[in-house]
Amino acid sequence: MRRKTVPALDQVVPKEILDHAPRVIEIGQPKKPTKCVVCGAECSPTSPEQLCWVCRRLKISAWRESETQMPAQE
Repeated sequence: MRRKTVPALDQVVPKEILDHAPRVIEIGQPKKPTKCVVCGAECSPTSPEQLCWVCRRLKISAWRESETQMPAQE
């Protein structure tokens, strides 16, 4: 049984696409982690609040606690 001949890469993918590929890879790179605005630790680059997971958790916990407290009666 004979091997199939493999065409050269230039014949399979047009040169324009090969030239454009490195730029697409650079654009698709994940963002660098940003610093938390409260404690300065690394936080997720997709975090809209710019909080690390610890500070975000504390914020959510405090928010829930303030909602569950009964208003003071005069």
